[in-house]
Amino acid sequence: MLPPTLISSIPLLLVLLFASLVSALWPLPSSYEHGTSAVWIANDLAFSYAIANQTTSSSPSYLNGTASNVTLNTASTYAIVQAAIQRAQDQLFNDNLVPWKFHPRNSDFEPTSNVSKTYIRSVTIQQNQTDSPAILKPLAGQVNERYTLSITASGVVLITALSSIGVLRALDTFTQLFYKTSAPSGGIYCPYAPVRIVDAPKFAHRGLNMDVARNYYAPSDIMHTIDALAWNKFNRLHLHATDAQSWPLDIPALPNLSRKGAYRRDLSYSAKELAQIQEYGMYRGVEVIVEIDMPGHTTSIALAYPDLIAGYNVQPNWGDYANEPPSGSLKLNSSAVYTFLHTLWEDLLPRVAPYSAYFHTGGDEVNANVYKLDDTVRSNQSAILQPLLQRFIDFNHGYVRAAGMVPTVWEEMLLDWNLTLGSDVIVQTWQSDEALQKTVAKGYKVLAGNYNYWVPATFPNHLRRTVTDDSGQYLDCGRGSWLDFAPSNAPSRFYPYNDYCSPTKNWHLIYSYDPLSGVPPNSTHLVLGGETHIWSELVDPVNFDTIVWPRAAAAAEVLWSGAKDAQGRNRSLVDASGRLGEWRERLVGRGVRAGVVQMVFCEMGGHNLTTSECLAP
Repeated sequence: MLPPTLISSIPLLLVLLFASLVSALWPLPSSYEHGTSAVWIANDLAFSYAIANQTTSSSPSYLNGTASNVTLNTASTYAIVQAAIQRAQDQLFNDNLVPWKFHPRNSDFEPTSNVSKTYIRSVTIQQNQTDSPAILKPLAGQVNERYTLSITASGVVLITALSSIGVLRALDTFTQLFYKTSAPSGGIYCPYAPVRIVDAPKFAHRGLNMDVARNYYAPSDIMHTIDALAWNKFNRLHLHATDAQSWPLDIPALPNLSRKGAYRRDLSYSAKELAQIQEYGMYRGVEVIVEIDMPGHTTSIALAYPDLIAGYNVQPNWGDYANEPPSGSLKLNSSAVYTFLHTLWEDLLPRVAPYSAYFHTGGDEVNANVYKLDDTVRSNQSAILQPLLQRFIDFNHGYVRAAGMVPTVWEEMLLDWNLTLGSDVIVQTWQSDEALQKTVAKGYKVLAGNYNYWVPATFPNHLRRTVTDDSGQYLDCGRGSWLDFAPSNAPSRFYPYNDYCSPTKNWHLIYSYDPLSGVPPNSTHLVLGGETHIWSELVDPVNFDTIVWPRAAAAAEVLWSGAKDAQGRNRSLVDASGRLGEWRERLVGRGVRAGVVQMVFCEMGGHNLTTSECLAP
């Protein structure tokens, strides 16, 4: 039998143990120290904000978190921060997270309510540097996102940052420290005072690539995703805006593109809607980067301009000319194509340039065979196609640079076609770690995104090239093939009907990916960051959240905190599991339909090697 003194100390020990286990922040800060005292949010909580050596200007009016009377020309640091403060206030009082799942069954984990409470009545925000002129559309590394956050046991809160975006990141962290009591009128409390956080991202580019062409997403769906990205400290949304199946993007100078190329005339993004999406991201520190993929993945152009596309919708052997149906690619040696591209870029690029420093011109999965059907080429030989592709990419990138943006391409343009790219070009890798390593060896800046870890794609696996790397950044993997199969050959050729990147990339695998794996120390600066990917063959607004979250959050922590801790060790999946589970609950409370991390039994058991009851044997 245990001694009475030890028995009496067990509840306190449990409280202290679980307090440290569930002090959940996601992504994990660079440095995080906390205590066990409770501080409460006062109903009249006020925020003060100042920039060093500046006088605060008048604040704009806000509606639902967006500045209603601020345009891009008048947007300011104050507008960005004041909108963020309003969102933080809304989250503090409306998250309503009671963290009962992360404490022992029927335990009394909440602060005692019958004692005198220490209240936080004000939050002081000090921005110690003025914002860079590039604050609204920065290149990677142009904005310093570092911040500090402290909460004393007496309820004094101080946030410091070097930019308005750093303030946004600090406010997102601040709101995660608070919970609602189970009693209806109990209040909002933080059980971790005193708190001291020093934080900054590991990578400058932290993004999600969202396919809005294969299935349509309303602007409100995209803005909903921008909110979730910002809460996870992502700072890029890569909009894969067009593809072979549809062209849901209005180009006023080429009105038939979306009028005929969208699935339905009203399922296309107007110029105003695209600007609203980009501005919405701007106010949340999420730069929206548009991609027009070409010369492949352009079949939908043929619905409006059939003479521009080679190999349009070849059936039934479309697999000889494309990775997906319908087949078709922009002709490579056609003056009409270049006239079309001139009109496209002159219309689109000036509209997106005020909101983004980058523009993605695609370049993946160019099928050489389709050019045997191109009446301007009639060949699939690399010696013929390569100089035509070089001319094509030079033409497009010239327009991107003229608009004041930096071009981005998929890896094939460099690694498969051996094109000469400008030194400014960003290369986005997706097929393997080896592709990333080859790219940095050539001296190019690169984005990681190995589909074996971070991609949930659902493409026909029998048509894809064999990739031996067993990683994964595709969030849509493992959902099976979306193709139909004739009874005569389905069982023998395609059973069990997997997609090309099965199985599903679970959050543990995503979390284990290191974007710097195999990169020489003298080349790590070329890895700007990475993106996780959600392709939409089998994804639409109904199931999007559950497929993307919380797995994308695992990638978010890798990109913000790094894959390894300060001692160079792989981060603990056990520690991450509890924090991710709690973060998932908070996302759900904010309207994100995130999937489950673990069942409640495991969450209640605690997340360390001593208390966890759900460790693999």
